[in-house]
Amino acid sequence: MNKKFTVGSLYAGIGGICLGFKKAKFNILWANEYDKNACVTYRQNFSHQLYENDIISFDINKLKKIDVLAAGFPCQPFSVAGYRKGFTDDRGNHFFRIMEIVDLIRPKVVFLENVKNLVGHDHGNTFKVIQESLESRGYTFDAKVLNTKDYGDIPHNRERIFMVCFDKNILQYPDNFKFQFPKKDPLKRKIKDLIIHEKVDDKFYYGKDKYMYHMLEETMTKEDTIYQFRRQYVRENKSNVCPTLTANMGTGGHNVPMVKTEFGFRKLTPRECFRFQGFPDDFKLPEIANSHLYKQAGNSVSVPVIERLAGKIFDVLESKIL
Repeated sequence: MNKKFTVGSLYAGIGGICLGFKKAKFNILWANEYDKNACVTYRQNFSHQLYENDIISFDINKLKKIDVLAAGFPCQPFSVAGYRKGFTDDRGNHFFRIMEIVDLIRPKVVFLENVKNLVGHDHGNTFKVIQESLESRGYTFDAKVLNTKDYGDIPHNRERIFMVCFDKNILQYPDNFKFQFPKKDPLKRKIKDLIIHEKVDDKFYYGKDKYMYHMLEETMTKEDTIYQFRRQYVRENKSNVCPTLTANMGTGGHNVPMVKTEFGFRKLTPRECFRFQGFPDDFKLPEIANSHLYKQAGNSVSVPVIERLAGKIFDVLESKIL
């Protein structure tokens, strides 16, 4: 068939999902994002239509029909780190907004991404509502938690749940259909492969004037691993992968992961954080505050994981649709 399938992306962030689908031969038709700084980064890397609006108040009738509707919808209501309010939180309404868009444009595929804790939220009731909402609309529903280190050849411990749903009306033998998630791949790349080995800007280093310098000196003895400063102590990550990057890196609380180099102790640069999410070095980072770039990296998806999932979706669309 060799058809170019189209994608529309809700809550697109800086475009991690879009980039993954693009690498898997999809055509991104439009995207939606509300965060202004994320939109700055997005526009520097993509030229298609970006709706810089809150999707709740946006006129969804403006959205062109697409084959795949993708959404990394707000995860705070479903996260252990959040308030565990689920659908009673206003942000939980975003899921039902997605369902309104599904009803309007009837995509062939609905692709959803969220934190892995979504599965157990409210004793599984939240996840049950999501599944039933899609199945009642005539979609298949397959979901799996994937870890970046197992599916993207990126040494980053990042678990997310992915939900892949196909319109049964377009499938051959829909009652027997089950989406085949990618198989695990051995992790070949190491932390040192993603670290910048030249001297970086001085602002990323912890000098002897820092109050915790003596702790760094005592604990940070290896150059092939990542460390984390936890207020009163420094911890080595012994799994040989980067710990999960968070949106509040560099803003207090969870500090940016740190490395020991020949030039001293320092935190990861924004570019390195983007590398640990699988973004290529030609992905442009705008001249905005590093705190925003750290937040964008922590909020993003891992591009190689999306690319593998999108490739599997492409195969189904090419071979199994009517």
